Amino acid sequence: MARNAFFLGKGGTGKTTLSAALAVSLARSGRRVLAVSLDPAHNLGDLLGVPLGEAPVRVEERLEALEVDLGAWVERHLAASREELKATYAYASALNVDSLFDLLRFSPGTEEYAVLLAIGHVDRVLAPSYDVVVWDTPPTALSLRFLAMPTVSTRWVAELRSLRERILGRRQAIARVNPESAAAAGAVAPADDPVHARLGAMRERLDRLHDLFARRSLVSVVLNSDLLSVAEAERIAEALARLGIPLAAICLNRRDASALPAPLDPPLADLPLVTTGPCAGPLRSRDDLLRLDLAPFAALLLEGAQPPP
Repeated sequence: MARNAFFLGKGGTGKTTLSAALAVSLARSGRRVLAVSLDPAHNLGDLLGVPLGEAPVRVEERLEALEVDLGAWVERHLAASREELKATYAYASALNVDSLFDLLRFSPGTEEYAVLLAIGHVDRVLAPSYDVVVWDTPPTALSLRFLAMPTVSTRWVAELRSLRERILGRRQAIARVNPESAAAAGAVAPADDPVHARLGAMRERLDRLHDLFARRSLVSVVLNSDLLSVAEAERIAEALARLGIPLAAICLNRRDASALPAPLDPPLADLPLVTTGPCAGPLRSRDDLLRLDLAPFAALLLEGAQPPP
């Protein structure tokens, strides 16, 4: 099973640069690596020197990369939801379904759910072919929302399943009293109910995603030698703790010789600190990325893993 690395942090701290550097470093150490850009800015391909699309593209030996097309995943999500609605509810033809889904395209949560669908696809379909998946994340607000979606949506799905079970139970009670009633046609056990089955499938997908974030990934936060990035890192740590997602490391990406403006407070102070830079001169190639020296971070990520063949 592939190991996963997520870099979070304030915009401009160097998440994409560190994602690219880690991916190149791991590939050159013998690991099969997939680098995935979730950031709408999509600068990962620029750093790796290769145009990227939705399908994995070869960057160099043992390293491939892709860019998630968030707009395309939103359309896939809406198309699948439209077909599911039509298949589940026979009276949907009486509704203006297309108009409804035009509104849903811009509804809160749609973009975050599309990100989850993309992550789930990579995790299920692509990741088994690699040793490590390195995720280049979007800005903090969107990252925290999609990380929170499995936890929040699982509670929502659990309530819907409970409600569906109560509805089915009442239909069965009515059917026993009046087998000719309209409700009797839908008086089935939860195991035979298509709506209950779909909710169960949603719960399984959400559980797998939470497992990916909380147990199969090394989640780190990137900061620079400034108060703003440290303050954002503290907020990220608090949010992840509420979601039950462990924060495993701090990456101090130094642009110059400046030290941190003040000692870190717990919980950040209790985490392994990996320091990169400053680098002499710009990073113009994949070879230059190795000057960031993420070997200590790679060691944390691969702890207990089998060595490459």
